Amino acid sequence: MIKRRSSILATLSVLTVLVSCSAKETAVVAPPAPVKTVANTAHRTPSIRPPALRNPSVNLSNSPFNSTKVSYSRIPTAAPYIAMTFDDGPHPVYTPRLLDMLRKRNIKATFYVVGTNVKRYPSIIRRIVAEGHEIGNHTVNHPNLSKMSNSAVRNELNGARDSIVAICGVKPRTMRPPYGALTTSQRSWIHSEYGYPTILWDVDPKDWQKPGASVVASRIVQGTRNGSIVLAHDIHQATVDAMPASLDGLLRKGFKFVTVSQLLSLGGTAQ
Repeated sequence: MIKRRSSILATLSVLTVLVSCSAKETAVVAPPAPVKTVANTAHRTPSIRPPALRNPSVNLSNSPFNSTKVSYSRIPTAAPYIAMTFDDGPHPVYTPRLLDMLRKRNIKATFYVVGTNVKRYPSIIRRIVAEGHEIGNHTVNHPNLSKMSNSAVRNELNGARDSIVAICGVKPRTMRPPYGALTTSQRSWIHSEYGYPTILWDVDPKDWQKPGASVVASRIVQGTRNGSIVLAHDIHQATVDAMPASLDGLLRKGFKFVTVSQLLSLGGTAQ
């Protein structure tokens, strides 16, 4: 009886050891504490956008065509030359952005600047000229010239011209009346007295109505033809936002950008 009890106790001891070992082997190990990571702000996903198209370098005279015509809205030509024009600036934010876009595409444009803004932002005027763009006279205060006396019109043109020359040393070769408003007799005496042809346009996206960048771009691309003078305003954010699509769309259609004076040098009759 004593031997049997001892045997049972020995067996129970072995089982206890086995159970204990098994428990140790199957014990659930707690997961490690999560490690906090820091965002890699230095990494930037590479852009997949294709490079901007480039306007070919154009070797045309900067002297306007010597014509008895005093007003132009386009130049009739079979060649795919067009002039992109921007009114009412410069603007301290939007015009530099626009200049970056133009430089990236090797495009030369014409800026019809207002005298008050010329004085406010002289460094932008100097940059416009330094990068090969043309400056045009758009008066001092942007009034409706057709409702003004000849003397008052002269004051507007003289003031803008003098401000431009004082800041960048370049005389405007052309003028654009605000709102396109100028009488036939005014166009004649301005051309006779200043040598300025009156520059209007044949493509107007009506960006001043702020229809949105996509609408502005569509109107410009769809409305432009050989010899077009395109109107836009670099004082509106949506207009400048529309320029990449507008410029690239025109380049894809085979148009070549020139300044207004270069376009006029192609000759032809005024329209």
